[in-house]
Amino acid sequence: MAALSKSIPHSCYEIGHTWHPRCSWAVLHVTQGALAESLRIYGTLYLIAAILRKRKLDYYLHKLLPEILQSTSFLTANGTLYIACFCILRRILGKFYFWSPGFGAALPASYMAILIERKSRRGLLTIYMANQATETLFRMAVARGAITPLRHGEVLLFCITAALFMFFFRCKDGLKGFTYSALKFIVGKEEIPTHSFSPEAAFSKIDKKIKHCEKVSQPMNILALTKKLMDKVCKHGPRHRCCKHYGDNCISYCIKGFIRMFSIGYLIQCCLRIPSTFRHLFTEPSRLLSLFYNKENFQLGAFLGSFVSIYKGTSCFLRWVRNLDDELHALVAGCLAGISMMFYKSTTISMYLVSKLVETIYFKGIEAGKVPYFPHADSVIYAISTSICFQAAVMEVQNLRPSYWKFLLRLTNGRFALMNRKVLDVFGTEASKNFKDFTPKLDPRYTVVPPELPLELS
Repeated sequence: MAALSKSIPHSCYEIGHTWHPRCSWAVLHVTQGALAESLRIYGTLYLIAAILRKRKLDYYLHKLLPEILQSTSFLTANGTLYIACFCILRRILGKFYFWSPGFGAALPASYMAILIERKSRRGLLTIYMANQATETLFRMAVARGAITPLRHGEVLLFCITAALFMFFFRCKDGLKGFTYSALKFIVGKEEIPTHSFSPEAAFSKIDKKIKHCEKVSQPMNILALTKKLMDKVCKHGPRHRCCKHYGDNCISYCIKGFIRMFSIGYLIQCCLRIPSTFRHLFTEPSRLLSLFYNKENFQLGAFLGSFVSIYKGTSCFLRWVRNLDDELHALVAGCLAGISMMFYKSTTISMYLVSKLVETIYFKGIEAGKVPYFPHADSVIYAISTSICFQAAVMEVQNLRPSYWKFLLRLTNGRFALMNRKVLDVFGTEASKNFKDFTPKLDPRYTVVPPELPLELS
């Protein structure tokens, strides 16, 4: 690890904005790129969200554009303020230290930028960036030999996180908001202790459906008989008195859960691949088939389907064994269901859920009076997390998540890759490892250290 007190005398032009010697022009160039990319991101995001949420016309006329502009201003400001703080910090310190081009410049820039964003979105952005920063720190520690990666570590982490989330889900007032709604959608309302349907109500609904099928005209008799047969197969069979899936026995309950979530996972992955597939549709028509037969489609489907079926199956099994319905069953069922991530290993999902779990536990501690409340904690955590990622982006890109590095390149119109990282190699982090072929063409009139001289730490 490079000593924090070591420094190099180069100017901000020689290290940062190598494409233009003037700081003001460099800030303007970054602003232009960030503004265009931010508008594209948030314009698309908010429009799709509004359509999915079935917003009324009033929202499109009066709220959509202000929300897009506010979020666009936040993201643009983050990029603009970073390059501005980069130059200002160099003028104040007179040189560059190990921490100043990345963490030092990004910390005040990120804090000021997040204050522009709406309060309702700061929490989500904080969790996202905390997830990025945690993974980045882990990669840094592995690169330095401080931590040895555990085989299937992301699966183990997901098992622990899933167990705790499912326990909170089963507890009264354990989860609220989006997290509760998401888990309710995934595992179903049958696993909630305060299930609103009574057995009589459930059976009366089924009977009504069967009677309705009997009244269907003659051509539909086959479909009616098939449905009636399926209802009998599902309804008649082993079901414990504590199980709340009144329309199904325990076996069909698990199978239906698998089929439902497998289909959803498969369709989600297909939808994510549509833009890249249609981009090459006319040049490579054969890629259309890969949209439906891609291995990742089945992997995500198998992950979600097996998670639900294992959780439901384990819950039913424990109800049969212990002859009661207990919230503690969710710990065991959630942990075993977490093994399903073997089908779709994702460090991103595991780290995100850990960040969300920490947030949940923290707010529960505040409600219980066990943990103090810190005003603006989300803004501070966002600023620190973003600064850690920017430190990696400057000093050791190889330890940054590739998707986030591509995002930074799009946000700055590729200018983040134009930094003179060969100069930063003296700090011992292999800053130029992924940029061996790049050497910026600098104007000698604006350089402090002639490019041909060897670099030495002061």
